[in-house]
Amino acid sequence: MLTYDSTGFALDGRPLRILSGAVHYFRTRPEQWPQRLAALRAMGLNTVETYVPWNLHEPAEGRYERLPELPAFLDEAARQGLWAIVRPGPYICAEWDNGGLPAWLTARVGRRARTSDREYLAAVDAYLDVLLPEVVARQVDRGGNVLLVQVENEYGSFGSDRAYLRHLADGLLRRGVTVPLFTSDGPTDHMLAAGTLPGVLATVNFGNDPEAAFELLRRHRPQDPPFCMEYWNGWFDHWDKPHHTRDAADAADALRRILAAGGSVNLYMAHGGTNFGTGAGANHEDAPHNSTDWTRSPYQPVTTSYDYDAALDERGAPGAKYEPFRAVLAEFAAEQPEQARFLDDRTPAFPELPAVLPAGRVELTAFAELPFGPAVEAPVPPTLEELGLAHGLVRYTFRTPEPGPELPLTVEGLRDRATLRIDGKRTAALYRGAEGTPVAAPGGAVVELLVESLGRVNYGPRVGETKGITGGVRYERQYLHGCRAEPLPLEPLPDAEFGPGEPGSEVLARGTLTLRSTGDTFLAVPGGGHGYLWVNGFLLGRYDAAGPQTTLYCPQPLLREGANDLVVLELGDAAPAAVELRGAPDLG
Repeated sequence: MLTYDSTGFALDGRPLRILSGAVHYFRTRPEQWPQRLAALRAMGLNTVETYVPWNLHEPAEGRYERLPELPAFLDEAARQGLWAIVRPGPYICAEWDNGGLPAWLTARVGRRARTSDREYLAAVDAYLDVLLPEVVARQVDRGGNVLLVQVENEYGSFGSDRAYLRHLADGLLRRGVTVPLFTSDGPTDHMLAAGTLPGVLATVNFGNDPEAAFELLRRHRPQDPPFCMEYWNGWFDHWDKPHHTRDAADAADALRRILAAGGSVNLYMAHGGTNFGTGAGANHEDAPHNSTDWTRSPYQPVTTSYDYDAALDERGAPGAKYEPFRAVLAEFAAEQPEQARFLDDRTPAFPELPAVLPAGRVELTAFAELPFGPAVEAPVPPTLEELGLAHGLVRYTFRTPEPGPELPLTVEGLRDRATLRIDGKRTAALYRGAEGTPVAAPGGAVVELLVESLGRVNYGPRVGETKGITGGVRYERQYLHGCRAEPLPLEPLPDAEFGPGEPGSEVLARGTLTLRSTGDTFLAVPGGGHGYLWVNGFLLGRYDAAGPQTTLYCPQPLLREGANDLVVLELGDAAPAAVELRGAPDLG
């Protein structure tokens, strides 16, 4: 049994300092978990922490997918000699789309999400009923490796509905969670006041000044041990901004100070991984993060790479922080022989990684029109959620009144990017929140908008936003009604008829990569503007010439010997003709 007091933790009566690293099972492929988890042990950690994204596991109400992945990940962690911390949500932030909340639910409940609203809680309870049994079965007091389970994530940064937190905590207990529950919040008075619960372990999240953070935690919770649940030793990236890095010596110094204060720690991230598919979230200036400033728009989507400048890079190799962190962890293990003995001295060598494939080029030789789904006729433009999409494309078509003069067009509530055509002519590229060149249309014109959703905001008051055209299209002051909306989901790869053609925008372009042996690689779309890349039907994610990321990591498990299908969907005004294999990542 895991117990704690103000001095620290004990497992079955023996002292335990929790030395954890965050690795999200959904940001790596299952075949990679043994290597990633062994690398944590090699660094000197004894625990792995993971979030659980609700929207990944319940993409539509009552339809559950990929549920076996969490218990399989926990079992692999146990095989690698690691305990586990599970953070099941329902909200996780994590720079993940919508903070992990399902779009189908937040579109329905709106601002009632993350409160004690009955409709919202009914959905939460139904999900946790399905998810939790496998976690409960793997708790340490049942012979498993789960040490702690989180109630909710950084709730003090969002709300003050204590009844909501109490419902979640009571629900976890009722479902059989017997290991300690915990909350995690920023180190401010109002966040700790609103985000914690009596009798539930309180932890803090920070990147610097551990002494001040732990002193504040001690004032609020003198009976709890010092625990940094998220030590932000790196940071995430937004498109059109530089890649974030942090000096390794500075990061190691902060880690040393956390441990010198007697604290337990979770490195966020130990290994970041990849926002495969459409999983990347976004931020907005009305909920700013430190070290972030805004350029062309207050809306800033997160990149496909979640490298995070972590100790292990995106493909699991040691980064600049790996050796300094390993040295600090070894220093404190040596000072605590009881702790080292409890770990059974199982610190392995760094695990082997697959080879990186040599550089190469794959020509795109087959092309297909976009296979939009059945059209929906509506008086106002339906959102993606109303069309049954979480993410993807929608082609909206309107007609201006006839007769009529040339008047300005305005798109209200664009989320998030669109190509505008008037009478079939590509007229403008629109981006959410950005000033653009004024556009006008004559009377009787066909107005077409191909709208692409990017990440949903994952932190702050905009969590739960809808996608598509969420306001309307105006012809001067007059709304255009009579909308035709044609949806196109991007996962799985749209079923299309490929044939001869020419490279261009807004078509699917396919090439074949033939391999004698597989390995990791980094794929680029030279000359591309922005779009999507699939490998053997799996959506790697978004690419964008705005950077900082100009390559997409393609892990070995997605490739096979022989022929591999690469498909590109360019949505800018470019016409990429090839995909290139690069020997190294490029994060700008």
